[in-house]
Amino acid sequence: MSELRKDPVTGRWVIISTERRKRPTDFHFESVQTTGEDSCPFCEGHEGMTPRELLAFGRNGSAPNGPGWSLRVIPNQFPVLRVEGTLERQGEGLFDKMNGIGAHEVIIETPRHADTLATLDEDAVEQVFWACRERVLDLKRDRRFRYMIIFKNHGAAAGASLEHSHTQLIALPIVPREVRDEVDGARAHYEAKERCVFCDILRQESADGRRLIVENADMTAIAPYAPRFPFETWILPRRHQALFEEAPRHEYRALARLLGDLLRRMNQALKMPPYNLLIHNAPVAEPAGEYYHWHVEIIPKLTKVAGFEWATGFYVNPTAPEEAAQVLREVRT
Repeated sequence: MSELRKDPVTGRWVIISTERRKRPTDFHFESVQTTGEDSCPFCEGHEGMTPRELLAFGRNGSAPNGPGWSLRVIPNQFPVLRVEGTLERQGEGLFDKMNGIGAHEVIIETPRHADTLATLDEDAVEQVFWACRERVLDLKRDRRFRYMIIFKNHGAAAGASLEHSHTQLIALPIVPREVRDEVDGARAHYEAKERCVFCDILRQESADGRRLIVENADMTAIAPYAPRFPFETWILPRRHQALFEEAPRHEYRALARLLGDLLRRMNQALKMPPYNLLIHNAPVAEPAGEYYHWHVEIIPKLTKVAGFEWATGFYVNPTAPEEAAQVLREVRT
């Protein structure tokens, strides 16, 4: 029989549909492949095809906006929000609006077209997280911004318009509803129990073990108890910390190591799936340090959201998290 499960942070319900049970070989999707290197604006030597860089690593004396880099950060050429202008909010009775102030940046993770976070070494992946940190700290100085979302679309099915490996960062003038629900849920748990809900999740999952996938001294990867999607995975720092950008350097290293391991497991078990990677962080200028806990969510694109989900907000997941965790644990890397 199917199960209804409640997310302990947001209170969101999901349906684990055991009657539609699916193992990795039952999903149908196109594995992510890389082609089209000659026309890619993110490849080394094509710097003139992109906006001027905001940050670059690995140059060792080479000139900005040319070859000789290991990572570049640039403004998105087609941003969803723009930095220029004054933040203005207006209302028309029930209707509220503001002008599209924000920032939209792209972290080009590697100069090589075929590289991915699963194939890059620890130093290179750590460099990606360090670049994200540097840009978040810089954008936080702009008082118009209330939230920074860091995300990665890997593969066309996950929304990537360019196949060259990259991450995006968007600064928003408001806190998104999904984030607000998570922060409010974490606050309510803390007010009731004087403990961080994410720390409680870590303790319970470590003791239980069924949804634990892989861990190291600083990071733990789990299949969450109430996942919206098959093989959804969370990576949580073992040390309580609300803000990603305030993590010590060694935790970025640990995250890079564990993420590479996890993505290679997914590539083997799920045949190179498209996925979305999201870094959930506390909002800017909110005193969430006691109750919020930054973390990473990875969502392989194995199923599609349909009418029932849109109508109810209940996600239907055909793979139990205990089974997903076991599959990934048993992969030999």
